[in-house]
Amino acid sequence: MQSPLMQLLDDDQVVVFDGAMGTMLYAKGVPLNHCYDELSLSNPALVCEIHAQYVRAGAQIIETNTFGANRYKLARHELSDKVASINRRAAELACQENGRTALVAGAIGPLGLKIEPWGPTSVDEARSAFREQAEALLAGGVDLFVLETFSDLNEIHQALQAVRDVCALPVISQMTVQEDCTSLYGTTPEVFTQRLDAWGADVIGINCSVGPHVMLQTLERMVKATSRTLSLQPNAGIPRNVEGRNIYLASPEYMAEYARRFILAGARIVGGCCGTTPAHIRAIANAVRALRPRNVTNVSFLQTAREAESAAAAEVPRARKSPLAAKLVKGDFVTCVELVPPRGHALSKLIARAGMLREAGVDAVNIPDGPRASARMAPLALAVLLETTVGMETVLHYACRDRNLVGMQSDLIGAYALGLRNLLVVTGDPPKLGDYPDATAVFDVDSIGLTNMVKHLNQGLDLGGNSIGDPTGFHIGVGVNPGAVNMEYELRRFAYKAEAGAEFAVTQPIYDPDILEDFVRRIGGFGVDLVAGIWPLVSLRNA
Repeated sequence: MQSPLMQLLDDDQVVVFDGAMGTMLYAKGVPLNHCYDELSLSNPALVCEIHAQYVRAGAQIIETNTFGANRYKLARHELSDKVASINRRAAELACQENGRTALVAGAIGPLGLKIEPWGPTSVDEARSAFREQAEALLAGGVDLFVLETFSDLNEIHQALQAVRDVCALPVISQMTVQEDCTSLYGTTPEVFTQRLDAWGADVIGINCSVGPHVMLQTLERMVKATSRTLSLQPNAGIPRNVEGRNIYLASPEYMAEYARRFILAGARIVGGCCGTTPAHIRAIANAVRALRPRNVTNVSFLQTAREAESAAAAEVPRARKSPLAAKLVKGDFVTCVELVPPRGHALSKLIARAGMLREAGVDAVNIPDGPRASARMAPLALAVLLETTVGMETVLHYACRDRNLVGMQSDLIGAYALGLRNLLVVTGDPPKLGDYPDATAVFDVDSIGLTNMVKHLNQGLDLGGNSIGDPTGFHIGVGVNPGAVNMEYELRRFAYKAEAGAEFAVTQPIYDPDILEDFVRRIGGFGVDLVAGIWPLVSLRNA
């Protein structure tokens, strides 16, 4: 049976971890000389409160309060006989507090001493200590394990083997690095990534010590060394000493922006370490939701065999969907020009431009939906006006950002009734990029889920499998970026869009023909017509 974590990852979701436990305990008045791990026994309500805050912030995985709960570190507080009780209780608290809405990771950190060949503690002794902790966490009900903040590759190997000794649950194995991207022992990202891969870590990652910038550099080296899932949990920047206290100054917005970069660079699991709070995790979760909605796979299309058969038979052939579709089916060269909706309601200039384009032989006008998350005239209204007053065919961009599942279906059925036929479905820019950074975003689905939705409307069905009567005949387009930083991720998403029903794609602006030619070769088998986007530069400033 597949573990819950692997199910999330197999569904192509980006998974959000929680943030720092120690930072929160210190903020709530626990002195630094107190054993934080022991609080699971003496002050469970405080630990539970922090877990709950992270779950409410959007964490899909929370860690047990057991980073230092091994026999050697606990001995410093004369608690070495409490290893089993502390670890088990910490796991139980994390499991019961979140109501099983989040997964629970049993946290295991370094032993706090050097093992052979660097110190007197043998690898067998180290493995035994890790096994003792893992057994107690397992008894407490954890869903997976996270080995974190390790500098010694040999030590994390013993920890990984110890967990494997007691169970087959997934293990996230995370090293920590310095400013030069190597571990404290000088191990490069390429080496520790390849070793952890060979040793069977389910997820390989880095956490703590440095801020997001160095972690991104490290990640870019790790992705070349493994095909395993990668995770990152950076500190909230480099701490600065302010009046005797170490203060982490990276804002939630800064962390969220880097979370997006981590994902684009190849990470699948993101979260925070020292200095991060529920505010940081909430910002990260929102950024992740904008890039890859967490619940996209929850959109299911219920359909009986009879409905499927009748709907498939009733679908409008592509060549009959619109003049633009007919030209693409025949292999004709088509031209489209983008006209951005105005910020107000005056349309005379825009209508005049559309008329000029029609006279010049342009096939269609692209109408973007709130580009850069700006407030403009509704693109659906503008598209209808241009088609009815100018006779210009339009390609309506439709974004997932501002509407829930019910609203999107209503909009699209209405758009079809008003005569619109060409759609370009996009996820949409998150509000923080635009004029109203505090505005909320919906993102019930992303562009892949929306493509699925339109495909089902074209089969005469809504999301619940209910008949809508005659099917729509939308010509379905999607966006694609041939110059994406993470090309494998872009190709994978494009394949999903094609599978979901995309018939044509419009690219981001192309400035290098070689990049476009290479991309065309790589998508040859996808069966989607490509419309290459260009952006004529009108000034030096524009360039």
